[in-house]
Amino acid sequence: MRSKLIWSILGVFSVAALLWAAPAVVPGQALVRFAETTTLEQAEREFAGSEFDVTRVLVRKLDIYLVTFDANTDIEYAVEKLRGYPQLKWAQADHILSPRVVPNDPSFSTQWDMQQASDRDVDAPEAWDITSGGQDAVGNQIVVAVVDGGCQLTHTDLAANIWQNTDEVNGVAGVDDDGNGYVDDKNGWDAYADDGTIPSDQHGTHVSGTIGAIGNNGSMVAGINWNVKIMEVAASSGSTSVISIGYGYVLDQKTLWWTSGGTQGANVVSTNSSFGVDLADCESGTYPVWNDLYTSMGEVGVLSAGATANANYNIDVQGDVPTSCSSPYLISVTNTTSTDTKNTGAAYG
Repeated sequence: MRSKLIWSILGVFSVAALLWAAPAVVPGQALVRFAETTTLEQAEREFAGSEFDVTRVLVRKLDIYLVTFDANTDIEYAVEKLRGYPQLKWAQADHILSPRVVPNDPSFSTQWDMQQASDRDVDAPEAWDITSGGQDAVGNQIVVAVVDGGCQLTHTDLAANIWQNTDEVNGVAGVDDDGNGYVDDKNGWDAYADDGTIPSDQHGTHVSGTIGAIGNNGSMVAGINWNVKIMEVAASSGSTSVISIGYGYVLDQKTLWWTSGGTQGANVVSTNSSFGVDLADCESGTYPVWNDLYTSMGEVGVLSAGATANANYNIDVQGDVPTSCSSPYLISVTNTTSTDTKNTGAAYG
């Protein structure tokens, strides 16, 4: 297994205990991907009369569905049986994920990662002398999707930079005004509740601020990109099926942006995520959805960053999902200190 783990001062995690147990799973649930384009109705018919039920689509563009079965059924048995269906590309358990989080930061003077005398930083002020961000070279608005627990949308240092789906903001409540398949997705999507109401979350607000807090406004902190638009996708930790819904939303929005000539969807250029499965071998065949998601988003122009585990071990040897995955569109991130050394409570590779 090879990882693309890089040391980064933007990797922010808390120290957690190292867990050696097998990854936990959601009883009675599995993810499957059909080999060919398949509607929900077709997927339901494929399993009619069997012990499996297709309950919903998770990622439309990839034909990934959630399958349920008796919660007392052994997961390994169920997944192995699903893999025997010739119409499926793969099947996997619905693994439960762990969050990788840190507390908030009150002011720019404490943001040593952006500027400090010893130069163990990203030289943010030097970059801001060139540009403070917002648009790409041809004038397209830059959007970053924060896949986390949600965000305080009214935060005074963030509100103006929260992405807005104009058709839905100006539309009718309860109606899919832009016809993208998501009702009232004004600022993003809540994959937990499967609706457009973004919950407030301290960690998601902190991460959004690191990425895009309004700069040079005399208030609180400054983000790396002062004028970026932040799409909020509530999906962190929880289960793999929830994560799939969140990433699927990002994939749908960027695809729609391309197919509509930029008049719909969003020009999402990157995602940021802080969750995963500790001590998991991404290339074992047990976690196929992860590379499929990152690669599919990458192929439409979305680069993803993932935080590695909150434990001091080598992921090249012991594994981690997603940061040991092989998708070329994933940047794996660890945690360094203000002295430019790896945090003792962070994984490496």
